[in-house]
Amino acid sequence: MTDIRTILANLCRPRLLIRAARFGLEDYRRDRDLRRLVKESVNPYTVLSELLAEDARLEQIRRTGDLNYPVARHVEVLVALMAEVNLLPRRIAQ
Repeated sequence: MTDIRTILANLCRPRLLIRAARFGLEDYRRDRDLRRLVKESVNPYTVLSELLAEDARLEQIRRTGDLNYPVARHVEVLVALMAEVNLLPRRIAQ
């Protein structure tokens, strides 16, 4: 299985979208924000998997140029991804 941090590091999103998500990190509250984005918030790996799937869906909409692209939702998903990955335990250096 590929490391979640590696997957996130390899995401290619517009700079403005990433900057907006980083700006939103300081206001992120897991108990409030996560329930709007995923069904269950028990297992952090399941949460990240669902958030990655939602991000991929939103990125596809953005790339097609659909006028119904929900940019605010995409920012919310990226904020949650960034915040949730910071909650994961770090691997011990070998």
